[in-house]
Amino acid sequence: MNEAQNCHSERSEESAFRTCARKKRVPRATATLGMTRFGLFWKAARSPLIFLQSLPLFLRALCAPPFVLSVLTLSFLPPAHAVNATPQKKPKEEKSVPRTVWNFDGGIFFATDGSAPGGACFRLFGRMTASGFFDNLKRIDDSHGTRYVQGTETFTQFPGEVHLHFNIRDFPCSPQLEQTSTRTVLTRSVMSSMQLYLYWKRGVELRPVENATVEHTSVAPIVPYAVELAGRLPERYEWSYEMRVPSAGVPLTDDLVLILRAPDGKIAARVAARL
Repeated sequence: MNEAQNCHSERSEESAFRTCARKKRVPRATATLGMTRFGLFWKAARSPLIFLQSLPLFLRALCAPPFVLSVLTLSFLPPAHAVNATPQKKPKEEKSVPRTVWNFDGGIFFATDGSAPGGACFRLFGRMTASGFFDNLKRIDDSHGTRYVQGTETFTQFPGEVHLHFNIRDFPCSPQLEQTSTRTVLTRSVMSSMQLYLYWKRGVELRPVENATVEHTSVAPIVPYAVELAGRLPERYEWSYEMRVPSAGVPLTDDLVLILRAPDGKIAARVAARL
């Protein structure tokens, strides 16, 4: 009678296991383990395919020790190489270099704008020629690199000398019609105060040109569009120059740089004749 009272169903599980360790613990623990094992495989049982394939394992797991349960649970996981495997990217295809052809027939042309001391502005423009050397000369850029050809012949260097023709012309600082007052013009005295420097440029290296000679210079007035107002407008001029520049052995990839400097050494204009 005392045992029946000590194992009353309304007592807690802890007291039931402690007092009735021989009679009550096994059946109640078995029921608890049965529910736990069923709960572990409940997600797998919801998928018909996995459930049918693992049915023998599932039935064995109901009575298996705990360490077997962990092994069986891991057996349902996908292989590690399948989880960690990442698709390999296809190698990028090399892009083909577009073929570009430059025609230097007539010489190399250049132009830039400059600012003289006192606020006057001007335009420097011209071209470089060489006694037929640039006639039908082409620069070709493609996947093989850069080359200079004339018909079937390939060139890598300039001829013995080149001719430099350029003009310096008085020019408005702004092309817009926003200046209502009289602007400063490029005068003879300002022009004579500036100095011209010539360089061969390779990369960032500047090499001074030696033994360049001036063949011709001239100054001409610029006739205004409104001829009837010429008497009331300041005189404007244009300077023209022709020079011979030694170029024997100079690669065609080098640039001929013109720099016009003010009396204080500041650059008034800079431009390059490049192939």
